[in-house]
Amino acid sequence: MPKRLITTTLQYVVFFGIGLLFAWLSLRELDQEKWLQLKVTLQSVNLWLVIPVSVFLLLSHYLRGLRWKLLIDPMGYQIRPINSFFTVLIGYLVNLGIPRLGEIIRCTFLFRYEKVPVEKLIGTVIVERLFDAVCLLVVFGLTLGLQPDLYDNFNPVVAINSPASTPTNSIVLWGIVGLLLLLISWFFWKKKTLNEIAQQMFIFFDRVLNGLLSVKKLQKPRLFLLLTLAIWTLYLLAGYIGFKAFETTHQYGLTEALTILAVGSIGMIISPGGIGAYAYLILQTMQWYGLDYTNALAFGWVLWLVQTAVILCGGVISFGLFPWVNSLRTKNQ
Repeated sequence: MPKRLITTTLQYVVFFGIGLLFAWLSLRELDQEKWLQLKVTLQSVNLWLVIPVSVFLLLSHYLRGLRWKLLIDPMGYQIRPINSFFTVLIGYLVNLGIPRLGEIIRCTFLFRYEKVPVEKLIGTVIVERLFDAVCLLVVFGLTLGLQPDLYDNFNPVVAINSPASTPTNSIVLWGIVGLLLLLISWFFWKKKTLNEIAQQMFIFFDRVLNGLLSVKKLQKPRLFLLLTLAIWTLYLLAGYIGFKAFETTHQYGLTEALTILAVGSIGMIISPGGIGAYAYLILQTMQWYGLDYTNALAFGWVLWLVQTAVILCGGVISFGLFPWVNSLRTKNQ
């Protein structure tokens, strides 16, 4: 079996294994009494508020498609906004099953109907991801700036020295250790020297910087930044409205929603579609805010289910509408 195939297979197994581990961690305390409490909590959820949350999430995906279009326009290709929207949803749908493959699939689908070379599209996706990474850092900065005491609860150094360390601290600490071990193992697998490692790191940071500076070359750089701000604001509002869907979370506001956005984004990264990891990290965070285990568990899983349902429904519908909409376009030409 080729080494590349083995590496890819192990990567997927590890990612799904992490998701299942976090799912088990979030559900392991669920005995019969808490299960009954969970059912009562779920029955009291205001399902009508799922509608605005879903609308905000869909709108954020549409704006993401428009932002992607701004990166493609300078290359001389005028793609249709509806096509970029469909492909964004299709990409997210594929990522639920096979992480990172969705980025390639959405580029392939767009090439099929808009004739933009896939390799050029992949470059724009990388720039997109760079900006999202910067936005996530900003979100974390705002979260810690508005709530300085959060640092003591999420700092792995404090977790080592403090006898009262929380489960979240342990997860962060062991997560960092695990990533370092995986990184070291990867370099041994590739048989890289220290000079080669340093050179690759320099190339990586150089590409990151060039990607960020590429916004200056856009025809509408201000619109690009405005769309980026709008996308993350919609994410924030979706979490805020989610608080209002539960009787026990009405008292939480935008500050707590910002924390949910920061922590939840990490959960979406470390497992496919955030399965298990998203709910567990939200569970731990809401417990730190004083919410009991059952309500925190319900809140985390419901929020994840709504986001996943939007991607599933939107992605499947996009698969069906994408060729149909473009076939109508061909007939009208």
